[in-house]
Order: sequence, then structure tokens, then C-alpha cells
Amino acid sequence: MTTAFEDEVKDCLVIGGGPAGLTAAIYLARYHLSVTVFHDNSSRASIIPMSHNHAGFPCGVSGTELLARMNAQAQFYGAAIRCRKITTLHKVDNLFVAEFENGSIRSRAVLLATGVVNRPPAMPQPTHDEAVAHGLLRYCPVCDGFEVTDKPVGVLGTGTKGFKEAVFLRSYTKDLTLISPEGVHELSEVETSSLTHLGIRMEVGPIASTYLGNDVIRITTPTETYSFASLYAALGSDICSELASQVGARLSEEGCVAVDGHQRTTVPGFYAAGDVVAGLDQISHAMGQAGVAATTIRNDLGEQVPLLRC
Repeated sequence: MTTAFEDEVKDCLVIGGGPAGLTAAIYLARYHLSVTVFHDNSSRASIIPMSHNHAGFPCGVSGTELLARMNAQAQFYGAAIRCRKITTLHKVDNLFVAEFENGSIRSRAVLLATGVVNRPPAMPQPTHDEAVAHGLLRYCPVCDGFEVTDKPVGVLGTGTKGFKEAVFLRSYTKDLTLISPEGVHELSEVETSSLTHLGIRMEVGPIASTYLGNDVIRITTPTETYSFASLYAALGSDICSELASQVGARLSEEGCVAVDGHQRTTVPGFYAAGDVVAGLDQISHAMGQAGVAATTIRNDLGEQVPLLRC
């Protein structure tokens, strides 16, 4: 399949249309830089039914509304938004070339803000989506642990990750059950002892069936049926850093993009922000990194060619 370059070389290409990518686009456009955002509608923010810890929204804001506001703001200042998946990224001389279906785009700089993908529980997709929409299935106790205060809560996970998530949630509720996703728990003696001491039950999975009620998610294991106000999936996530690997940027052992204090990667002209970078997976943190990245991009480009207003 033949691809064609878009005519104009952009100052910056932003890959990812979540809070980090859109915040960066707003900054970059307001710096009078030409910027295009490419996204494939995969931002985790889009599945947030209601965020209550995002500053400025005392009654909460849904992920879709927040993204819509940010999209509109970025476009208001001149950023272009394109719903296309970038499949290949490489560098030719001093320009980056990003390829998508039926086309390519060139830019002087690239900001990667592709985030991560949650590993979901084994349940039908319609059931999963409905459970998330109603707050019956959750992925981020930092975001919404407050909402399950003093309610019965299940944590699906094991090992150190499952252990830490259950202990974290213990500060919100004493009615906690840690369920292994498959077979026996992979917990150390110290972890098992700590859970017992904290009154956190341990159940052996897997989940055999799931029922969603108005205010309850009911799950059945091989030995028991539990009713929870919410079930937290502590199964980890997959980092979307493939494009960073393609251009040779250094990654952590977990696959996060390594950056300096100004969000620069190890490849000149290539930057990263948000959940694809190691750190606190929070909207506010991603937006802060994006502001730093965009300002660094503006200053780095200005050192190459003075940014003068004609």
C-alpha cells in the first residue's frame, strides 16, 4: 500500500488523545506552533464514569465530558485532531516520520502520550463495560477509593500487586476480600500474615460467574458467592510504548518510556508524558507532565530556529 506525505512539516506531532496529549496540544498551539494530535479513541479517561478528584469539578466530571472539553479547547487554539492510529514511527535526518493507514506525516518533534491499557477480568465485554459504567468494576483506588468508603469491596488479584491494592483499600473499608484470578494465591508468608492481621479475607478464584444488580456486583468462585459494592481489578496493565521502541528510546524494565526532568527521552526531539512514563497514573499528573513537555518542546525548537512572530 502506497502512503503519501502530508504537505506541511509540523512543529510537533502528539500521539495520544488523552489528558496528557490534549493538554500538550493546548500549550503547543498557544505557543503558536503547528501541532497535530493523532489518537485511536483508546484513552483510559474515556471509560471513567465520573471523576470526583479532578480539581475544578466539585460535583465530578465524566471522562468523556472532560476529553470533549479538552478537544474543543485544543482545536479552538488551532491544534488539529485526527482519529487515526499511528502504526510506524521513525526518524529521517532531523525529521520524524509517522505512518498511518493511507498516509504519513512529518514533524520536527514528537510527544508520545499513548498511556497504558488495563488488563481486564475474564468476563464478557458487555458485562465488563456495564460494570465499569456503573462503578461496579473499578481500576484505580487512588482515583475513587473514597466512593467505596465503608462498603463491601472485592479485589481481584494476587502477588505483591494484589496485596498492595488490598492494603491500600483497607484505609477506606474494613469489608475486603482478595480473590486470586486463577487458582491459589501467590502471596508470601509475610503478605498472608499481614492480610490476616488487617482482617482482609483471601478467596481462591477464578470467578465462575458475574451478576450485575443496581448497586451490587455478585461474583461466584468455586467455593463461595460474594456481593460487593465494587470489584477492583488489580491485574496490572500493558504499557503502550511500542512507538518509542521503534525510534530507539530507552525503556524501563516494565516498558515505560524513560525521560528526564523535562520529559525528554533519550532520542533528541522525542518526548513522552502521561501514563506511558513511570509515575502516578493520575489525570492531574499526566497534565502536569504535558505542560512541562510542551514548554520544553517549544524551547528546544526555539534553540534550533528562533521562533519569531512575523
